Amino acid sequence: MRRAVVIAVLGLLAACKGDRDKCEKACRNYATLLYWDIADHAIQAAPPAERDALRKRKLGEFSSILENGVDTCINQCTSANNDKQNECMTDAKTAAEAKKCVQ
Repeated sequence: MRRAVVIAVLGLLAACKGDRDKCEKACRNYATLLYWDIADHAIQAAPPAERDALRKRKLGEFSSILENGVDTCINQCTSANNDKQNECMTDAKTAAEAKKCVQ
């Protein structure tokens, strides 16, 4: 009897979770748009002679930041199970559009 209850509860919990692959795509797009919006402003503000080096440094930083934070975003996304928000974050083409998805 207990076993049947545990299986039923686990089945219900699984049904309440969002799609992990969709969440990963949404999180990666969101993070990419927001990071590069900020980074591009910093790069443009730098002296022209320093921009290429700064862009390379920002690219290296981005990979590390993304990989360190994407799992948390994915976990929150799957728990929220919000298909509309996931779709918005995935379809966003600019940082401004991405920010509107989470407001």
